[in-house]
Amino acid sequence: MVRLPLTPDEIERGRRLGAVLRRARGERSMLDTALAAGISPETLRKIESGRVATPAFSTVAAVAGVLELSLDAVWAEVAGPVGASLAS
Repeated sequence: MVRLPLTPDEIERGRRLGAVLRRARGERSMLDTALAAGISPETLRKIESGRVATPAFSTVAAVAGVLELSLDAVWAEVAGPVGASLAS
């Protein structure tokens, strides 16, 4: 299967998603968060760093659930206008 290159908007949304999840994780370890979500710590690291800009919905839902984030809240921050900054 050939994957099409990501658009700049998709890359930006991936960065936003990573920032939202990283901020929500706070002091909780990446290892504990990843294992509780049923993913590898490497996958979580790649998502948080924006290297995986389009993770599977089930992966995002699992991490959001562990971090007690609603998917609506995640999407509201991730899908904002391109160029908008996230509140820290």
